[in-house]
Parts: sequence; structure tokens; C-alpha cells
Amino acid sequence: MKVYISIDIEGCAGITHWNEAEKTHPDYSEFREIMTGEALAAIEGAKAAGAKEILIKDAHTTGRNLLIDRLPADVKVVRAWAGHPFCMVQELDASFDAVLMIGYHAAAGSEANSLAHTLSLDAAEIRLNGVRASEFLIHALAAALVGVPVAFVSGDAGLMEEVQATSPAIHRCAVKAGSGASTVSLSPAGAREVIRAGVALALKGVKKIAPLPLPAEHVLEIAYGDPNLATRHQHYPGARHVGNRTIRMETGDYMDVLRMLNYVT
Repeated sequence: MKVYISIDIEGCAGITHWNEAEKTHPDYSEFREIMTGEALAAIEGAKAAGAKEILIKDAHTTGRNLLIDRLPADVKVVRAWAGHPFCMVQELDASFDAVLMIGYHAAAGSEANSLAHTLSLDAAEIRLNGVRASEFLIHALAAALVGVPVAFVSGDAGLMEEVQATSPAIHRCAVKAGSGASTVSLSPAGAREVIRAGVALALKGVKKIAPLPLPAEHVLEIAYGDPNLATRHQHYPGARHVGNRTIRMETGDYMDVLRMLNYVT
């Protein structure tokens, strides 16, 4: 079994403030340890289910967060960014059996996590075919382009509600819940335990999980907090300004959606 792991930080246990997710802040070192611990738990769960090949994408900001000397010798890691439209699932292809998303979080516009956002802080909200789009949804559909299912997602409780509504077959676990600027979280040890067990269970039944269905047509809408960004990005090929700080693009090719997001968020 060949498994792809994409790991972010804002959905990891305990992380509550942007200082804890920013590489230049003194608080960051403690929470990159937590992120690394959750990555290791996912790796352990994957191996328990029979994974023989694992690729992990460090998918938070710089892409240089994981303490890579802690990773097992037989795991490969993608660090930083190539600028590929697959973004947080860069290097994913049809040779993989499953995607795991660890430390993921609620979408821009959600109140479920004080660090909720989608791809950057520029977008106040991103919608795909009228549905608020999280990084989970965007990249689960990217995985569907190459025929790979998302088997497991961990993160905040708000995102878990979205995952369940999107595909009940995807295994999931909430390691924390947001309330205003606060969180109620599992301990890091508790989060590692449920991630390890959840990943193993998901991968043992992965043949029952299908990739998300790809719509025949896609309507991408991006609403910005800064109206100047809507004015600027309306000039992206295929985009148009539709008012209220929002641009829209319609296409029959989901790669067009991913390319646009790569440039205007």
C-alpha cells in the first residue's frame, strides 16, 4: 500500500493563536513539535495497516515545519513549494492508494476555528459551486483528478462536520473544537493516540472509500477582505468581477480551478 500524507498545523491539537503557527515567533517551536508528533502518529497508523511506501507533504506556510530528523528512514518528505497547482498534495499521482490529511482546519468564513482560512488570509471566503471551500475540499477534489481517495482527516470539529457532509465514508477525528478565540483540545498525547488508531482503521478499509465525484462544471468564487484584491485579480484569465469584493470563474476542468487558486489567493 502506498500512502500520501498532507499535514498542516492549524488543525493540530492545542494550537489556538497565530503566534503558535508562525515560524518567526518564540511560541512556534513547541507547536512544530506537536505537528511532527501528529505526523508520526499518522505514519505509525499507516504502517500498522500495511503501508509499505509513505510520502509526506509539509503543507503549512513555508513547507519547512516538520522536524524531519524524527521521520522514519523509509519515509520521504516534500518540503517547500514547487508552485504546482496541486499545492498541499504536490507530487500526488495515481500510484497512491490513499491520502491522509492531518492537522487540517475549518474554511475561511467559518467560526469553528479562530485560525480558519483557506489557502491564505487574503480570501474572506472561497466557494466551489456555491459551497464554502476548505483546504480539505479543494485538495480532496485534486486527489480525485488522479483517482485517489481521501481516507482520513484530522483537525477541528468544524471541519469534521464538513467532511461528514461531503463524504461520510471518509474516516475522521476532531482533536479540538474552537470557541471564539479559544479552543477545547485533546492533549497532544491524546491526539496522537486517536490519529494513530483512526488512520489504521481507515486504511484497512480503504477499498470501500471512493474518490470524491468531480462535477462536470465548476464555479469558483473568491471574496476578498480587501476590495483592491478583487479589482486586481479580476484580470486573471477567465475571471470576472461580480461585485462585493468577489471574482468568479466558470470552467469544465478542475485543473483550471487549481491553477487560478494558485495565483489569486
